[in-house]
Amino acid sequence: MRPRAVPSVPGPGGLPGGVQYSIKLDGFRAVAFRLESKVVLQSRSGRDLGPEFPEVTAALTEQLAPGAVLDGELCAYQDGRLAFHELLRSPAARERDGVPVYFIAFDALATPGRDLRALQLRERWERLGELLPPGVPGAQRVLATSSYETALTWYRDMRSVGVEGVVAKALDSPYSTAAAWAWQKVRHSDTREAAVVGFTGTAVRARALVVVLPGDDTPVLSSPLTPPVRARAQRLLPPPDGQGTINAVGLGDVPYLTVPSGVFVEVRQLATRHATVSVVRFREPGR
Repeated sequence: MRPRAVPSVPGPGGLPGGVQYSIKLDGFRAVAFRLESKVVLQSRSGRDLGPEFPEVTAALTEQLAPGAVLDGELCAYQDGRLAFHELLRSPAARERDGVPVYFIAFDALATPGRDLRALQLRERWERLGELLPPGVPGAQRVLATSSYETALTWYRDMRSVGVEGVVAKALDSPYSTAAAWAWQKVRHSDTREAAVVGFTGTAVRARALVVVLPGDDTPVLSSPLTPPVRARAQRLLPPPDGQGTINAVGLGDVPYLTVPSGVFVEVRQLATRHATVSVVRFREPGR
């Protein structure tokens, strides 16, 4: 289930059965499966993120019974705000710098022996509270409310701590792609921060960037850089440290040069058939 973008926060009667409002986080979307002996954190691409976030899998393994399945977001915190870029660092580097990562759950898909997806959101939310009561180390329910006024306050005031916007969900809705209309999101901007992991072209003339977006661990290839952005890339991209291959729609497997973490750009996801990513500008240090 992925919320669709809308221009404004829907009112209390804007969705069937009433509306649950929650904060829109800036992290990696993941589904947590509690297996018999461990927890698998499955990303949108199907990859297990567990080895990259051992503190989270340990906490969920301790808290959840086998058979539980939760939908949520992996979020890192630094200096009192969400820090998406920290998710790209190694567990050892985060631990050294005292950067915690939490699994912020917003839905319960299963309890031991029972599939919850056909239930209404209001019922799944109650089950989620039973699975993750307050005070669980490394995991918690997302901040949510049924108050339209509170949601507007969050939307206005929480941008400074890295909250991207507000998600609105119909309380009567099941967890099903057939009910995708029931999840809506309102973001502060049509641009997003993305981490640069590589580029195509040459070391002195980058043609396009390979970036990782919040909410998804799968790298994507940008559209060709504009001349001003390409000039910035020549100055701000670090020397390449390896090679990789990315599958791009219409292009097949595209080779690219990898770069160390630490470079970020603002991108715009264009509303095309294949959701093209266009680089708007580099995030420069001190700006």
